[in-house]
Amino acid sequence: MLKVAILDDEVKGSKLLCQKLEFFEDELQVVCIFNQPAKALHTITELKPDVLFLDVEMPGMNGFQFLERLGSFDFEVIFTTAYDSYTLEALRLSAVDYLLKPIDQEELKAAITRLRKRVVEKSGIKAVKKEKGNSNRLALTTAEGVYFVDKTNIIKIEAMSNYSVFILADTKKIVVSKTLKEFETILDDEFFIRISRSMIINLNYVVKYRKGDGGTVELSDGSEVEVSVQRKDSLLQKLF
Repeated sequence: MLKVAILDDEVKGSKLLCQKLEFFEDELQVVCIFNQPAKALHTITELKPDVLFLDVEMPGMNGFQFLERLGSFDFEVIFTTAYDSYTLEALRLSAVDYLLKPIDQEELKAAITRLRKRVVEKSGIKAVKKEKGNSNRLALTTAEGVYFVDKTNIIKIEAMSNYSVFILADTKKIVVSKTLKEFETILDDEFFIRISRSMIINLNYVVKYRKGDGGTVELSDGSEVEVSVQRKDSLLQKLF
């Protein structure tokens, strides 16, 4: 049973979506409905939902700003909105789907199918990680074939839409058709940390940290990358 949370500033809209989700009651359970983004910020991680149906246009804080302020999260996201101008932003965040209001039942059904597939894939990644334990090699599947990369040679991984670009110590670049979020799960150890929406770095290649709102990190390949304000504290804890 997948746990569902809904965040929509319109009470009527959130209740209507909840009614539509009753069709999937055998596999989904609505655990909470939020109508205030600020309140959701403080409690949603404690609920540990599997998916959040997130409205885009909300007063004070839109859906994208909500995720930015939340920082790290482990649930999937399905955006709901009356506007169709945010599709690219939703894709950049690797959302499961983007539903236009009024939500069509068939489109909702298709979104749930994609959600189910995403959850299964994520479970598979975690299972592989558990099975391999502390293996120091990473298999990266590309259009050309499979690269076997030593984790210690990875300087950074950068998000590029639904792809991830690996920058290695030998200056090689490898483009993989998986999201940064998936690799954040795989590389969950003491040497790798996600410092922004678009970047995971290997702490062993950090040369300098420069102060700022979030600050920036200089890496051994000469690049300088920004640190998001939300991830600054966790980075500094690992560095120092």
